[in-house]
Amino acid sequence: MDASPSLRRLRVAVLSRNFDPTGGGAERYAIALVEQLAARHEIHVFAQRIHHQFPGVTYHHVTMPMARPRWINQLWFAFATWRATRHGFDVVHSHENTWHGQVQTVHVLPIRHNLFVGRTGLAVALRWLKVTTSVRLLAYLWLEKRRYAPQPGRHIVATSNTLRDVLAATHAETVPMLEVITPGIDTAPGAPSLEKKRAAREALGLPIQGPVLLFVANDFHKKGLASLLDAMAQLEKACPSGAATDPTATFQLHLAVVGNAAQAGDFGVQIQRLGLGRRVRFLGQLREVGTAYDAADALVHPTLEDTFGMVVLEAMAHGLPVVVSAAR
Repeated sequence: MDASPSLRRLRVAVLSRNFDPTGGGAERYAIALVEQLAARHEIHVFAQRIHHQFPGVTYHHVTMPMARPRWINQLWFAFATWRATRHGFDVVHSHENTWHGQVQTVHVLPIRHNLFVGRTGLAVALRWLKVTTSVRLLAYLWLEKRRYAPQPGRHIVATSNTLRDVLAATHAETVPMLEVITPGIDTAPGAPSLEKKRAAREALGLPIQGPVLLFVANDFHKKGLASLLDAMAQLEKACPSGAATDPTATFQLHLAVVGNAAQAGDFGVQIQRLGLGRRVRFLGQLREVGTAYDAADALVHPTLEDTFGMVVLEAMAHGLPVVVSAAR
């Protein structure tokens, strides 16, 4: 007799272009899901960048004929994974903007929302003019429309209630298929001891004494690093005389920036203009972000756009106070 459907071992394809824990919250969400599902099912990961190994998981490298422009690579990834997974899998689970997959997990705001929400009248007409004259935007909108098209057995998973509401407002056809599965954490280490904090700072090359703020993101612009630098400079103006410029002063605020180091140069002029050159450290992408949480005194996350602030949840699990932007 066959096993019941609820207990049957499934062959599952997971689509994620960047399968790397340093990629960001969406990537760590996909990786955590794969690790959980691998205990019961046969999991196959299809990705263009793979930095992950887990028992029982089969990895398939998807070629990248051209990384730029990104919209062409997105179309290529969708086509290549459709061709590779259209037969032989019980479930195809996509974390990407693709037209195929019974499960579509959405981590970012819809392109249609970003283009049109909050605009009326002439502004909408100008947006449509921009869309119709841009092959890039037409490709993205076409992929998005196909991704959210109703199909038998299709489920659209939003990673937050806020994202669910945006999807329902901009793509009404998704409502019958929508579900919310928020990210989570499996451990809460709590605040580190003084010894552990000191060791973490030494490992990252941060000053042993004085307050250290932490900023974690891969898109420094979208996550509000410029605003944080301005706020840091204003805070230093309120310090006791000499503290902002005297390296021996008791109070000297430092900022540790974790994430895509390629964007660090975009902020060099601002950092120098604000006189923060010695106190902003770009640490790059860390395979173990927990060390940065242990080293810091607070996380600052002034994001301009976020569907779920995973770094905020992780920071609180490490006992850090957090400063975040408003939900709206």
